[in-house]
Amino acid sequence: MKIWKKVLLTLAAVTLGSAAGVSSIHASSSQVNSELKQKGELTIGLEGTYSPFSYRKDGKLTGFEVDLGKAVAKEMGLKAKFVPSKWDSLVAGLGSGKYDVVMNDITQTPERAKKYNFSTPYIQSRYVLIVPKDSSIKNLKQIKGKKIVAGTGTNNADVVKKYQGNIVPSGEFSNSLAMVKQGRAEGTVNSREAWYAYSKKNSTKGLKMIDVSNEVKPAKISALFNKKDTAIESSYNKALKELQQDGTVKKLSEKYFGADITE
Repeated sequence: MKIWKKVLLTLAAVTLGSAAGVSSIHASSSQVNSELKQKGELTIGLEGTYSPFSYRKDGKLTGFEVDLGKAVAKEMGLKAKFVPSKWDSLVAGLGSGKYDVVMNDITQTPERAKKYNFSTPYIQSRYVLIVPKDSSIKNLKQIKGKKIVAGTGTNNADVVKKYQGNIVPSGEFSNSLAMVKQGRAEGTVNSREAWYAYSKKNSTKGLKMIDVSNEVKPAKISALFNKKDTAIESSYNKALKELQQDGTVKKLSEKYFGADITE
C-alpha cells in the first residue's frame, strides 16, 4: 500500500506540475493577445521597398525580414500580418499603435531607446570601406582629406566625418559604387550587408571591400517595440532565440545576402 501511495503522490505531483506549466503558457499567451493590435496576429511594420530586407517580387512581399517575421510569428503561435509604410512614418506609426513591431533594418541607437524597446539583435551590421582594387587605402585612418561617398545624414556619413574624409553625397548604393569606379571619389563607406546583397546580383569587378569593424563597432539591428508591450517583446525574443539556435536565421541570411551577417 505504501508503494502505491508513493506512486499516486508522484503522479499527482507530475499532473499538477504539467497543469501549472500549461496554465502559465496560457497566461502568457493571454497577456500577449491583450497587447496585440489584432488577437492572433503579429502586425509588423516595414517599408516593403528595401531589398533584400523587404520588397516585392512578382507583386508578392518577400525578403529577409519578411521571412524572419513569418518564422518568429509562427514560433509565437501567431500569424504574421505585414503593413508596408514609408520610412519617415514607420517608427511614428509604432508609437501610435499602427503595428505591434517594426522590422526594417533598425539600428539600435540611444535616441530610439528613450521611446522604444529593442529585440535581441538578429543582424550585426559591420561597416565596410569600399575602394578601387588598386587603391593604397587599407583602413579608415587613411581616408582623411579624401573624397568618400556617403548618404547625407546616415551613420555612414558620421563615420566619414569622424575620420575626416570629405563627404561626396549619394543615397543610392549602386550610384556610390559607380562614382568610385569612375574615379569621382576614392571610396565609399557602407554596410557589409549592402555589399553582399549587391554582389549577389551585380559585378563588383575593379572594387574591393575592407571590413573596418576593428575601427568602428558593428551596429546592432533589431526589431522595435513600444515600451508598454512587454509581453509581445518577451515572446518575440524567446521565439527569435529558438530560430537563432536552430540555424533558421543564419539560413535566411545566406539566402538573401549570400553570407552570414548574423555575427
